Amino acid sequence: MSMLKIGVAGLGTVGMGLLKLAFGQGPLASVVQVVGVSARTLGRVRDVDITHLTWFDDPVELAKSPNIDVFVELIGGADGSAKDAVEAALMAGKHVVTANKALLAAHGAHLATLAAKHGSEIRYEAAVAGGIPVIKALREGLAANYITSVSGVLNGTCNFILTEMDESGRSFAEVLAEAQRLGYAEADPSLDVSGADAGHKLSILSAIAFGGPPDFSSLRLEGIEAIEPIDLESAKFLGRRVKLLAKAARVGSFIVQSVRPTLLGQDHPIARVNGALNAVVIDADPVGRLSLVGAGAGAGPTASAVAGDLIDLSHQDTRPVFSGPGQANSRFLPNQQGSAISKFYVRLRVADRAGTIAKITDTLAKHLVSIESFLQKPPEDAARVPIVLTTQPMAEGDLFKAMAELSRLEIMVEPPILMPLED
Repeated sequence: MSMLKIGVAGLGTVGMGLLKLAFGQGPLASVVQVVGVSARTLGRVRDVDITHLTWFDDPVELAKSPNIDVFVELIGGADGSAKDAVEAALMAGKHVVTANKALLAAHGAHLATLAAKHGSEIRYEAAVAGGIPVIKALREGLAANYITSVSGVLNGTCNFILTEMDESGRSFAEVLAEAQRLGYAEADPSLDVSGADAGHKLSILSAIAFGGPPDFSSLRLEGIEAIEPIDLESAKFLGRRVKLLAKAARVGSFIVQSVRPTLLGQDHPIARVNGALNAVVIDADPVGRLSLVGAGAGAGPTASAVAGDLIDLSHQDTRPVFSGPGQANSRFLPNQQGSAISKFYVRLRVADRAGTIAKITDTLAKHLVSIESFLQKPPEDAARVPIVLTTQPMAEGDLFKAMAELSRLEIMVEPPILMPLED
């Protein structure tokens, strides 16, 4: 074990949580010495004394300082100063510990190449699922396993919103406003509610589980903006829960990745993961199915993950940046709309007039859509009737064709909503 001299860039919630651990009485304090810090504002009031540390206005200068062994990047963002500083650290032969999922999703292959060239390590447990040690589980604990799928709830903001909508019956807009007041959602929540944040994390998990660098561009992304209380109520009636499911799975010789709202069976290990919690489910051979649940964000959980990476580095532990032992590189297949085969949930809003149901069933039959359940809800007003149905297993592309024809009929009030079902 060796004492590491570290520089920390980014003194927000996680950065301050890490400094508390480094200056405390726990295991981290015995293996690291913080020698330099960098943030946007020097004079900001902080709850940890940093006056004895060397201050760097430019994180790039901290990253390549000869006085540090490890550069800890907690700035965030795929580009800009975070990327510049991490590149500088790697080219200077420094190890890097980061919580930056966007950076790794966008530039993981490039950074892994730099690390290999200069003999540096990149550690990023904190980039996915906060305090849940899923990176370590995949890279170490499951290194001898053949991974078939990785799935999870990877965005606490979305999980909080869907949980509150489900429990209170309030609209997406109302619960989003509450999430912003409570600090669960940013003033601009688009990265979270669009599914992009979960997609960044999933691309990292996929890279470790299946080999090769992250491939965010092949992900299919759907957010939760269109989900309404009627969908959560209908899911509950069907014995299911709506979750924003991030999933990467083997399909033949390819890996298919998606983030999309999904109706999970009540017995699914993710179905009852509520609030701002994260969860990851790994299916592997020979170990079987593993479920990990915990806090996905916050000062304590995320700083804990950063500290764990630093302790590993103090033991001079080395690992490939992405590919794990026994994992062959796999091709990530672009997950285009229409490629899934599943049961599906469909929500329609139609005109309240005679013959509407017949037109719907005739159109579905024409496209060989086999209906498993059909529920007509009470009219919402004089012009709109909600209809919810579920299908038997089918190709999503065929369902799209049926929905496209339905959408051209005068009975349709708004475009249909489709979500897969998973048990």
